Amino acid sequence: MGHPPREIVDALIRLKLVNEPVSGEPLIGGVSSDIWRIDRPNGPICAKRALGKLKVAADWHAPVERSIYEARWLTRASAALPGVAPKMLGQDEVSGVIALEWLPPDKHPVWKTEMMTGHIPHAFAGEVGRRLARIHSVTALVRDPSVEVDFPTDTIFYAIRLEPYLAAMRPVWPDLAPQLTALINRTASTKRCLIHGDISPKNILMGPSGPVFIDAECAWAGDPAFDLAFCLNHLLLKCNVHPDKLEDFGKSFKELSQAYLKGVDWESQQELEMRAATLLPALLLARVDGKSPAEYITASKDKERIRKIASSLIQSSPHSLTKIWNTWSEGFL
Repeated sequence: MGHPPREIVDALIRLKLVNEPVSGEPLIGGVSSDIWRIDRPNGPICAKRALGKLKVAADWHAPVERSIYEARWLTRASAALPGVAPKMLGQDEVSGVIALEWLPPDKHPVWKTEMMTGHIPHAFAGEVGRRLARIHSVTALVRDPSVEVDFPTDTIFYAIRLEPYLAAMRPVWPDLAPQLTALINRTASTKRCLIHGDISPKNILMGPSGPVFIDAECAWAGDPAFDLAFCLNHLLLKCNVHPDKLEDFGKSFKELSQAYLKGVDWESQQELEMRAATLLPALLLARVDGKSPAEYITASKDKERIRKIASSLIQSSPHSLTKIWNTWSEGFL
């Protein structure tokens, strides 16, 4: 048990969700927010507050007003597909604190945790792809132009995604700087759907009724290929933890990508796959040499494998996700 930060407590009091005294427990896992389980007589809730300086070794800052847009993403995603995101109980405009329903961890394990232990359910990956495509379809700008009005987050997305993942690698990989710059410019200028921006296994709960997406601080009216590539990237990375599960990861990669692409009805499936396939190797390289390296990639041989394969793919620019997986898996043989 602990004492939540005063700012969070005051926000919850203003929202009429708690009374003094307040106790709870900090939750671990993210680098961009203070997240607490808040205990109440009638049951716990979750409260989170965006941080201006992220909890990483690099000097990485992000606008705290992203909480406003996370709340808007939660509202729109839940309308598109009820149950795909936690129910929002309120947002305090003074502090930006968001209050959410509490999802018990014993009934909502984190997908990342399950994969790290070697549990890799292929069908679940497929459902992640289907649900993500559904959100993108309902929020496609060709159907709902108000999405772009409600999510003017280009600056935030650059600060928390394009700069630390792609732009930060240009000094490290000067020979790839032209390709990285082209990916940045294309992604920044592609406006298709409301995207989550951090579709990672750490932000996907394995709920009783299917995947639940959390932590949408990077919400943006932009390129849905980013969400797809960002998620698939983690299936590649975790092969380094369980190389003996390469076939299972491959099946999950295939089921997620195919289920997603089947749901693409707002633009050409081929065009979207091309953008995802060309972006994915850069995101892969970023988890070694960007500002947010994957904490579980520690062995030199794994880092060098990633660098070799990713840099080669960035240069060859394949348009097929199947090609990405085949090239990646060959590196483990």
